[in-house]
Amino acid sequence: MRLRSGVFASSCLLVEVLGVALFLRGFFPVPVRSLPRREARGDLPAEPAPPGPGMVSNWTKIPPPLFKKVVIVLIDALRDDFVFGSKGEQFMPYTKQVIEKGTSYSFIAEAKPPTVTMPRIKALMTGSIPGFIDVIVNLNSPALLDDNLIWQAKTAGKRIIFYGDDTWVKLFPKHFVEYDGTTSFFVSDFTEVDDNVTRHLDRVLKREDWDLLILHYLGLDHIGHVTGPNSPLVGAKLREMDNILKKIHISLLSKEEASFPNLLVVCGDHGMSETGSHGGSSAGEVHTPLLFISSAFEKRSGPLTYPELVQQTDLASTLAVGLGLPISRNSVGNLILPVVGGRTMREQLRFVHLNGFQLSRLLQENTPAYEKDPGYEHFKIAEKSHANWIKLYLEGNNSEILLNLGKKVLKQYLEALKTLSSSLSKQVAQYDMYSMMVGTVIILEL
Repeated sequence: MRLRSGVFASSCLLVEVLGVALFLRGFFPVPVRSLPRREARGDLPAEPAPPGPGMVSNWTKIPPPLFKKVVIVLIDALRDDFVFGSKGEQFMPYTKQVIEKGTSYSFIAEAKPPTVTMPRIKALMTGSIPGFIDVIVNLNSPALLDDNLIWQAKTAGKRIIFYGDDTWVKLFPKHFVEYDGTTSFFVSDFTEVDDNVTRHLDRVLKREDWDLLILHYLGLDHIGHVTGPNSPLVGAKLREMDNILKKIHISLLSKEEASFPNLLVVCGDHGMSETGSHGGSSAGEVHTPLLFISSAFEKRSGPLTYPELVQQTDLASTLAVGLGLPISRNSVGNLILPVVGGRTMREQLRFVHLNGFQLSRLLQENTPAYEKDPGYEHFKIAEKSHANWIKLYLEGNNSEILLNLGKKVLKQYLEALKTLSSSLSKQVAQYDMYSMMVGTVIILEL
């Protein structure tokens, strides 16, 4: 009798485990994935072949870098209204002046839930959308094996320096020529955690032995957790960050070559709710500022408009183009066109074609009926128009026709990129409702 009871209990436990497994299978959808990163640097397309005999484009390589040095300042839990709202006006005067009158482009970057640090760093550097499973591994971040901007930069010989949240050191081991990680778990520390980053600045900004500098400041996030977004401490911390951005910007401008400018990127990984927490999907948690500051851009003029909404995943594609690197294979992001808007029409078309090729290839590898996808169809139409533009260009046509056709092709590509990105992003968020329902029934019935 005791044996039968044991067998029955074991059977119930196994069925319960099966129910939980089925539910988890549905709740954590299979991510969009491409080839392993060791194969990610080859197989780049040339420009679309122009129609007609004897005409061949000679542009088959990755375009060269647009920026000499790039500095990324990631301010943890930086909400969009901390920069673009009244707090920005009051506590970040230098940054606000650069946004309104300087050579910069401003955006609001939308982060997808879960709005916690490790998945957001993944999104920023791979261009992919991490899932809720990443919340579990957020506390003990393993090395990131997916194709990503940091790996591409290191493989291309870029020298990368990092100071700040040690999550980066865990995600990208052996990628930095120099680093100093700080832990994020002492949330009552508002000061030292940032001072340990800033103390390196004077020295590193004078040096020429780096190409990419990444700074991740944690103090604002800690203040939010302990005292909330309306605490007086928030204003003091924003003022501190404004002074740091001023120092970096002035230093980059002072050491710049006219033909090869530098770039300063300011962003947040996520925002914070009205209670100072994060992880969910409220507007305060998902909307973060994204600033590109460089002398390569035209000085702003005319009335100031509210920043356009982009996706956080768009940063990886945009920085890849800016650094002259391949776009990460698993990226679902779009190139933020204004950042390259000062380049020639041929260069701009080359950039969006590379982005479209990467997205369409990712779609092919994850969708059996990819040819029927509207984004893929739009991309193929844009490619044909691009080929006609190249034909006119190689024939030496410099008329208004060439310019107008170029603008039309650019618009076609941007529409294709938007649709392709949307199709791929939907796949990531597609839950297997059948598995979840069956799993739930099994769990509740026992």
